[in-house]
Amino acid sequence: MNIIVSKLKEVAFSVLPITLMVIGLNLTLTPLEGTLIARFLIGTAVIILGLSLFLFGVEISITQIGNEMGSAIAKSNQLPIVVGAGLVLGFFISVAEPDLHILAGQVEAITSGTVAKFGLVAVVSVGIALLIAGGLVRIVYNIPLYKVLTVLYGIIFILGVFTSREFLAISFDASGATTGALTVPFILALAAGAAELKKDSKASEKDSFGLVGIASVGAIMAVMVMSLAFRNEEITGKLEYEEVVTNSIAGHYLQKLPVIAGEVLIALLPILLIFAVFQIASLKLPGKIIKRILFGILLTYAGLVLFLTGVNAGFMDVGTMVGYRLASLENKAYLVVAGFLMGFVTILAEPAVHILTRQIEDVTSGYIRKKAVLSALSIGIGSAIALSMVRILIPGVQLAHFLVPGYILAITLTFLAPKIFVGIAFDAGGVASGPMTATFILAFAHGAADATEGADIVADGFGLIAMVALMPLITLQVLGLIFKMKSKKRGNGRS
Repeated sequence: MNIIVSKLKEVAFSVLPITLMVIGLNLTLTPLEGTLIARFLIGTAVIILGLSLFLFGVEISITQIGNEMGSAIAKSNQLPIVVGAGLVLGFFISVAEPDLHILAGQVEAITSGTVAKFGLVAVVSVGIALLIAGGLVRIVYNIPLYKVLTVLYGIIFILGVFTSREFLAISFDASGATTGALTVPFILALAAGAAELKKDSKASEKDSFGLVGIASVGAIMAVMVMSLAFRNEEITGKLEYEEVVTNSIAGHYLQKLPVIAGEVLIALLPILLIFAVFQIASLKLPGKIIKRILFGILLTYAGLVLFLTGVNAGFMDVGTMVGYRLASLENKAYLVVAGFLMGFVTILAEPAVHILTRQIEDVTSGYIRKKAVLSALSIGIGSAIALSMVRILIPGVQLAHFLVPGYILAITLTFLAPKIFVGIAFDAGGVASGPMTATFILAFAHGAADATEGADIVADGFGLIAMVALMPLITLQVLGLIFKMKSKKRGNGRS
């Protein structure tokens, strides 16, 4: 019980900054309809409860499943088993990721069904599966992470030449959205379980990170390849505002709840079945642990249903309307400043970020402090969202103008920064864009793009998650260089 109360406090502290910002904007710059605000406040309470249950459930079930499976896969030391397990686990854990469903739903709604939700989820999950399999092979066979990332991003730059503006934005957004609150703890645990078996403790420490970063590349590549099927089809988008203000408060929640409950059940069942197969074939965990894991999965399910219901029925409509009204003001600086502040506080709201930073502190025995990583992330994410607003406001400024030089800098830093920071940075790039970013802030960007003359709601409204995923690659590797310089001065540098 104490753990759940602790989770409630942690999540409430994370979600309330966004809530307070919306209330402040409602009272000053962007007054909203009473129905919207009522839905938003109910959504806040539902999200806090749902996310708390979800995180507690993940901690006692999904994380342990990932650790046990990672160890079992690595112990086999056979390439076909490593690859096969990576493919199956990668696909089904990605299918179950709530952030991916949220993004895919937004893409389907805005493109009026041209890009189907479940088609996008399936394509992205295949990409994630292929790259998780490759990432596990990298850990088992000691292939340097920076070399793998250099090759992968080289392929992305080549594919980017043939990808439209619209799909470029969606592909990088899919990368960030896929690595969320469910996927990240599982992948981190999978990597840790595989890396723990190494005799060299320093190599094990480094290889505990990087798999999330590699997996997120799979989403980018998959959507870029998918875009070839739409090469001759124009992708346009629009936002609907009428139903936002006419639906009743309770009716909106009751309408969303059964649909979401069914989708989450379908998404989580394969994970449970795969775990059952592993348990029978090799894990042989005692009954007490099995009961704990099953209880955790039940909490994960309940929490996920509540969280997604709160997001879909309460948060996203308000995000869209706030973005639209801020962008409609004569002074556009308000939009940029609001974007920075939202990014700065939102990173504290991402549960996967706390999971990653806690693991960083544990794996490095406190050498890399959680506070230092969070500070670097807050500045980076705030800047990313502010720059995204600038991109929406200024015609001709495209996502590629930020991503190309940004990733070139990030890849260059992989050769200079301490190698453990390379893995941490690319993992953080995936986890920084979680539930709050994929919901409220992405909706905020869509509203801003819709209100801005000359902006395209698909090409300019999407791409924000891409910016959020990029900045940690730079800021955390720069933090690594600072650590390296400080260590050299003390005469005890890590590499």
